[in-house]
Amino acid sequence: MTGQTRKKPRPPLDGESLEQLALFYVGRYATTRAKLRSYLARKLRERGWAEESAPPVETLAEKFAELGYIDDAAFASSRAASLGRRGYGERRVEQALYAAGIEEADGAEAREIAADQAWNAALAFVRKRRFGPYASEPLDPDRKRKALAAMIRAGHPYELARKFIDREPGDIPEQED
Repeated sequence: MTGQTRKKPRPPLDGESLEQLALFYVGRYATTRAKLRSYLARKLRERGWAEESAPPVETLAEKFAELGYIDDAAFASSRAASLGRRGYGERRVEQALYAAGIEEADGAEAREIAADQAWNAALAFVRKRRFGPYASEPLDPDRKRKALAAMIRAGHPYELARKFIDREPGDIPEQED
């Protein structure tokens, strides 16, 4: 060998080591039950399972949720608020909740947050990207089309995106109730 060291293969997981991995994961990352299950399943694929009974992945996820180590609703609300501050719309929030494995009931408050901050999220997006009222000069039709497409990809509804993109520089629209 040319200076490489071989790592010893890691032993298969047992109940205690699986729980230790789960504790480490939830201690280090804000997560959901679905993400924890996915992480543990990946570790089991990598290292194998040493015991006769099935690995208690689901049991661990539920136990950690009961203990308060995992709170899917709080995770969802936090993610919705964060995405809104960064300028992403309701549809993008919905996609993030789906990707994180958030169930319908746990994501209800997050969806309300996204709906409530839709206007401010759109405003943050156009300010950051310098579109519409924040552009240095009026956008030509091709740039307007591209800006509109960018807002829609960011999760904003077409009507709201149009209200911002069609504005002249400096003409910031008032929020409608």
